[in-house]
Amino acid sequence: MAGLAWWIAVFLSPAMRGATLGSLDPVLVAAFDVPLFVIGSGVAAFGVRAAAAVATGWTVLVAIALAAYATVTTEAGWGVLIMLAAAGCSVIALLFVVRGRVPTELIVQGPFAFRPAADRRGTAGHVAATMGQLILFWGFFLLVIPSFIGWLEQRWLVALPFPSAAVVTGLVLLALASSLGIASAVTMSSTGNGTPLPSAMPNRLVIAGPYRWVRNPMAVAGISQGVAVGMVLGSWLVIAYAVLGSLLWNYAVRPHEEADLESRFGAGFQRYRDSVRCWVPRIGRD
Repeated sequence: MAGLAWWIAVFLSPAMRGATLGSLDPVLVAAFDVPLFVIGSGVAAFGVRAAAAVATGWTVLVAIALAAYATVTTEAGWGVLIMLAAAGCSVIALLFVVRGRVPTELIVQGPFAFRPAADRRGTAGHVAATMGQLILFWGFFLLVIPSFIGWLEQRWLVALPFPSAAVVTGLVLLALASSLGIASAVTMSSTGNGTPLPSAMPNRLVIAGPYRWVRNPMAVAGISQGVAVGMVLGSWLVIAYAVLGSLLWNYAVRPHEEADLESRFGAGFQRYRDSVRCWVPRIGRD
């Protein structure tokens, strides 16, 4: 239905056509997209797996091709965002049609599987490893990826104006969130005999420091850092990237992490989970 509505808007509105297709011939594109995506999605809604696979494959292909086109020509940037959203939703829908659910457990397999850290490192070793992880992950997720997203946002001509106070506000938020992240990481590595990395998790349940107030202070810090970087760069796409990352972590990773903690620490973790909130800190708790 969304695809059909978009095509109607494309043929009725020159502004919509230019923003989402650029100089591409809408008739030619519609000749392929309407049967493969619009009609294919409609058939897939009745549980036809082949239609779901065709619609998803076509949508992913179009999203990639349109992204390349927009990057080269600076046209159809808004169309890229629409197609990326359609591709993501189509993949999720295909998983529901084929498997009846999204297999989030695949995220925590292999090198990302939950495993306790080796005891031989000692406290100093775990703290040092944790600091190395922070430098690596922060550099990649808060510098490299946001810089690339910001460049694409400008290249695709989808940037939106930010208030003048956004940069200062973002810098303050970044400093506070980074302080929270460092404090949480040091607390986990020094008292938990492990690191935040799933493959080297703490050997003891950590409920000290920031963990007394909120169960996931490092996640709160990381998401806040992402939003702050988006404000500093003046990029709404970077902020959206941070929000999407928070949703992925909360709904795909956190349930598996907490199941692992419950299996290893039993009633202790259950009491902790019941008394301390996941995201919103309880101010004034001892």
